[in-house]
Amino acid sequence: MQEGKGALLAMLRENRYVESFNGKLRDELVNREIFDTLLEARILVEKRRREYNQVRLHSSLAYLPPAPEAIQPPYASSTLAYEVVH
Repeated sequence: MQEGKGALLAMLRENRYVESFNGKLRDELVNREIFDTLLEARILVEKRRREYNQVRLHSSLAYLPPAPEAIQPPYASSTLAYEVVH
């Protein structure tokens, strides 16, 4: 029975995150734009998604973007970075 409660709590937390994201997307993009084509809407939503996940700082993450590895240069975590610096 406990497993079911844990799964329910996880689902509720995830739903809270999704609803927060949807509200921000609606307020910051959809309500401000008039899309002439579906392609334009897709491009602008993708641009917003990347900004939200890779650039925008999130207070709940100590003012870091949620996916910082997505914007770091590929060599930053390799030994090449160590060799270049030293």
